[in-house]
Amino acid sequence: MTKRFWLEPGFALTLGFAFLAVLWGGYLGLGQLAGRRSPLDGLEYLSLDLRYRLRGPHPPPDDVIVIAIDDETTRLVGAFPPPRDVIARIVNALARAGVDVIALDFAFLDPGRPEPNQALAEAMASAPTVVAAVGQFDGVATAAGAAPIGDLALAPRPSAIIWPIDPLRAAARAGLVNLSTDAGGAPRFAPLLYRDGEDFAPAFALEAAAAMRKATASFGDGWARIGGDPIPLDLGFHLPLRFYGPRGAFARLSAARVLAGEVEPGALRGKVAVVGATAAAVGDRFATPFDLSTPGVEIQATAIANLLSGGGLVRTLQVRRLDAATAAALPLLLVALIASRRALLGLSAAAATVLIWLAITALAFERGLWLAVATPLAAAAPIAAGYGAARVVFERRRAARLERDKATLAGFQSPALLARLLEAPDFLRQPVRLSAAVVFIDLAGFTGASERLGPIGTRDFIVEFQSIVGREVAASGGVVISFMGDGAMILFGLPDPRPDDAARALRAVWALRRALEAWLAAGAGETAGVAGARFGATWGVVAASRLSAAGQDQITALGDPVNVASRLMEVGKQRGRTVVVSEDLIAAAGELALASVAEGERATVDIRGRTAPMRVRLWL
Repeated sequence: MTKRFWLEPGFALTLGFAFLAVLWGGYLGLGQLAGRRSPLDGLEYLSLDLRYRLRGPHPPPDDVIVIAIDDETTRLVGAFPPPRDVIARIVNALARAGVDVIALDFAFLDPGRPEPNQALAEAMASAPTVVAAVGQFDGVATAAGAAPIGDLALAPRPSAIIWPIDPLRAAARAGLVNLSTDAGGAPRFAPLLYRDGEDFAPAFALEAAAAMRKATASFGDGWARIGGDPIPLDLGFHLPLRFYGPRGAFARLSAARVLAGEVEPGALRGKVAVVGATAAAVGDRFATPFDLSTPGVEIQATAIANLLSGGGLVRTLQVRRLDAATAAALPLLLVALIASRRALLGLSAAAATVLIWLAITALAFERGLWLAVATPLAAAAPIAAGYGAARVVFERRRAARLERDKATLAGFQSPALLARLLEAPDFLRQPVRLSAAVVFIDLAGFTGASERLGPIGTRDFIVEFQSIVGREVAASGGVVISFMGDGAMILFGLPDPRPDDAARALRAVWALRRALEAWLAAGAGETAGVAGARFGATWGVVAASRLSAAGQDQITALGDPVNVASRLMEVGKQRGRTVVVSEDLIAAAGELALASVAEGERATVDIRGRTAPMRVRLWL
């Protein structure tokens, strides 16, 4: 009974790794859905930076401008941060220049002197202004876990929020300037809402964008709306930052020029002016994919521009679900590909699949879609590598086992039949009709020889005899269907019929006769008392098939030519001839096949069991 494929060891190995692929990929995918921090975040951010570099910088929208407190401004005012009365002069000048919103990236936390505070508050009241607040985090992890997107439990919870002093907070909007950074301090997200006890505090960028749109921000599950289309957000109302380029990508105007009155009235109409430090000595700097030292004011400008243009990266719960599905499916697909019967083809297809997937993530990033790379790669790489290594070991062991089996089977089947059976295990399960040459051979006087030689001597004698027959038959292109003690049945036409089967059969008869005569003459015949070998050969249609008994298969050929070839040896014994060949075989082979041997005696003989006589040729 054929072994069912699902019980094969190779299938069990593949099934085991497929199960591991689903478990491992599912585990990592669940972490992706929950937004848990993991060691994979570093790899993900590296891949994100690579995608930025592949895409290259692109220009930011022109409705956001940076008013730089640069080295020139610092030299002009003689202090950093600039005194509040100087900032008041900058705000007034920007208001005259027509800016729609002034976003001051400064946290006015100390009380200061009343007069400058009053001047700054009055300046802020003259134009829509946003000022910075700062959240303090004590390092205690906030709830994340299984809370769904839209659940405000995922929003950052500062241990304290330090707001600007009262006169300034009353004159302007205020928002937190904190950013969500990776382990290296590079900003990746701008949280838009912060938990403040039972209430919620807005981000600096959110307040600036809302002031620009003259709208109140609203939120839903995975989105924010500021008077326009919904803006997709990540877990906990985090805006994934989409950087535009290296520092200086935004239009920049030195505050020194503003103070000097070089900006014409109305020149900045329709813009958000983000005022912040860019001076070289200022420590408020961050690494970005394009630059190792970008002023914090430009990061805030990036968040504001992302909100106003809707051009932030898209990483939503739906995208995370796709990432989780990829983490589960990719290793499973790689296992299926590597399991291909053609190992090299399977490995090539697996590598091509990974490259195609990476190309898809790069193309998606071009369109602002942040598909995870680290999680699916971490899910796929160990499974694919482990399965590939396990399969190499398994295939080597199987190859070694097959070689042992092949060596064992070689003792039971001719090389030609063995090769076909290994290639097609079901070969000849159904009978096949074919025209073939059938040759029988036995040794004359073997019955007495076995008595003289004894069991062990007879065994050794037969081993030598069968070795000679097997070698000569294989050299002639035939197959030994069976050995029967001192005899053998040989067929020319298996495993594949050839047009010269009959001629090869005749040549094999004479080659075997010469080889056996030489062997017997060398002493084997004298020792055993064997006089020589007899041959009977004919041509005709036979049925080649397997015969099964008690689960054991035997390949054989049946039909009249088989019986005739066996009976022709009897004719040779009766007439004192060593070779008897039917005229049917000679006709199929052609007379030229006998050109190298003496002319045989032509005769018409009776065949035991057949009604009609047969024309044959006989040789001594």
